[in-house]
Amino acid sequence: MTVIGFHASHEQIHPSELLRAVQRAEQAGFTAAMCSDHFAPWSERQGQSAFAWAWLGAALQSTGLPFGVVNAPGQRYHPAIIAQAAATLAAMYEGRFWVALGSGEAANEHITGDGWPRKDVRNERLLESVQIIRALLAGEEVSADGLVRVDRARLWTRPETPPLLLAAAVSAETAGWAADWADGLATIAQPAPTLRRVIGSYRDAGGTGPVALQVHLSYADSDGEALSIAHDQWRTNVFSPPLCWDLDTPEAFDEAAKHVPPEAMRDSVLISPDPGQHADWLASLIELGVDEIYLHHVGQDQDRFIDVFGEHVLPRLHPTRKASA
Repeated sequence: MTVIGFHASHEQIHPSELLRAVQRAEQAGFTAAMCSDHFAPWSERQGQSAFAWAWLGAALQSTGLPFGVVNAPGQRYHPAIIAQAAATLAAMYEGRFWVALGSGEAANEHITGDGWPRKDVRNERLLESVQIIRALLAGEEVSADGLVRVDRARLWTRPETPPLLLAAAVSAETAGWAADWADGLATIAQPAPTLRRVIGSYRDAGGTGPVALQVHLSYADSDGEALSIAHDQWRTNVFSPPLCWDLDTPEAFDEAAKHVPPEAMRDSVLISPDPGQHADWLASLIELGVDEIYLHHVGQDQDRFIDVFGEHVLPRLHPTRKASA
């Protein structure tokens, strides 16, 4: 049975409120959660960006949900530190934590003052980081002198079972490339033919493990209100690579999004006031071979979305399970 999870957006919501939201989501019947890991939001209107790793400890302690986080090691984060953070959470909450690793975006990584590498170099740096993290999780002492440098690092606290290291990939090319090293695939909702190619590229290249899908949606009492929420909060997120990789400030994203019309939001966000329509859309995505699906209501008020989807959408996707809220 496909896992239906809640996506916690640190770029949009204060961490205290986001903690309450994920607790409410568990009560409403969501069975997992994942979160973003940003240093800056995508837009000045979003207005938040708390430290995901501190928040994850509180979220894991105050719920019984499994959690994942999307992370970019190699520039803003040294991979040895990510290995230590992941090992600590996995040791404290066995079997409840995973990490999806990607090559990152300039909006978060430029803060180090280092140059923003080409995509091929970022992928090479990511692969080195993955190898370092895996070796440390296995208990090895690691030294390295490549794109990432390490000097005699060793993890002293490790979980019995290492956390899964998924690949965060949007394109079929990246998904296929990551199949050699990933324990699963984390991607985002796209048109069915595109998403089918992304998943197929990963599987055809020998990729194993779960496929986790993040879905952006907007729900409100009317179509106009749902569209307005999506346009206000998420119009800076409609850009395809490389633009979304290379813009480096919220102000730059806001400038780029000035001429994005409201109706364009329907290409990247599921927008409807009808819970049944959302259930149908999500069921179609699940049929593409998704093991876990994480729902992100792009509005800043999460309560009504959680309650309505807990009552009307989750039972449609899992007919044998009744919502607890």
